Amino acid sequence: MSSFKPQDLITRAFIRLRQSGFQLGVGELLAARQAVEGGFGENEEALAETLKILWCHSPSEQSQFDPIWESLLISSTPKQSKKPPPVEPKLEPDQERVEEPHKPSSPPPPQQTVTEIKSKPELASLPIRAPFTPVENEDTSTLQTYYPISRRSMVYSWRYLRRPVADGPLDVLDVDATIEQATRQGFYLTPVYRRREQNNAHLLLLLDQNGSMTPFHRFTRDLVETAIYESCLQPDKVSVFYFHNVPAASVYKDLYLTEPIALQTVLETCDNQTSILIVSDGGAARGYRKLERIRATTSFLFQLKRYTSLIAWLNPMPEERWIGSSAEIIANLVPMYQMDNNGLSNAIDIVRGQPLQHLHSPFS
Repeated sequence: MSSFKPQDLITRAFIRLRQSGFQLGVGELLAARQAVEGGFGENEEALAETLKILWCHSPSEQSQFDPIWESLLISSTPKQSKKPPPVEPKLEPDQERVEEPHKPSSPPPPQQTVTEIKSKPELASLPIRAPFTPVENEDTSTLQTYYPISRRSMVYSWRYLRRPVADGPLDVLDVDATIEQATRQGFYLTPVYRRREQNNAHLLLLLDQNGSMTPFHRFTRDLVETAIYESCLQPDKVSVFYFHNVPAASVYKDLYLTEPIALQTVLETCDNQTSILIVSDGGAARGYRKLERIRATTSFLFQLKRYTSLIAWLNPMPEERWIGSSAEIIANLVPMYQMDNNGLSNAIDIVRGQPLQHLHSPFS
């Protein structure tokens, strides 16, 4: 009867290897068992090669596997039981051993000393693994984050961008007009209805994309989503276009800047009641003051003012960062506000035709 039990050897090898630092889990154990059930590992050598393929992922692990496997085989080999020495029969007391006088007694045979040969396991170099010593972090400073405005504040601010026009369905009861008509006629005949008011505000969003505006993509995305889906504005009355640094002859329909459209085509859809909100750092993020950018932005703003005067600029950088950059010059050409709760509220007041008592100019 064969003493080779592959499943038992797999379990013992799995435990021993995990104790030695091998990164093994239940999946590796099940994979080895399935390999044996599929016909692999018919003997000890084949099983060792199979386990090497499944469990060893580097030459160092293979060299570490061999001595562990040899020690398992030695410990699993059954030891041969020693035969007890033959028992000499005891003589009866009344029996006497008769020795022949003419033959000398033969000397006892010399005792043979049996030395037990112990098998020595093969020695091999094991990889040295440095102990894990966690490094204490003595830095207790908190992470500072710049969060200009929340999505909830955006939703609240958009509610003020209204331009009510009575062009809805004729289903609103006008109580005053009904009473006046009945008084004039001397009797009540029919109620008087008036048209329902609808928000007819048209918003044009021009958003700076990529470059120094990349950290603020989340806030510009929230600004667009809240204006279209979570405000009182009609979705078809909100137009969104993108540009990079300065709106040139073309702007883009998508935020990846792959679908260009002529700027003149966009402006032809505007009138004197169109609200235009520009969102850009104006060079304040990197502190650049470039004459080319200032000239191009100035030309763009003059082009916008031919169609409407309801223009405001929202800058995601704090006001103290505008100093020394192109934004400092641009802020004198158009009302520019910092992207926070007060800044967005002031910008919406400008684009809805309600100018502030004191024009915002942090450098005046």
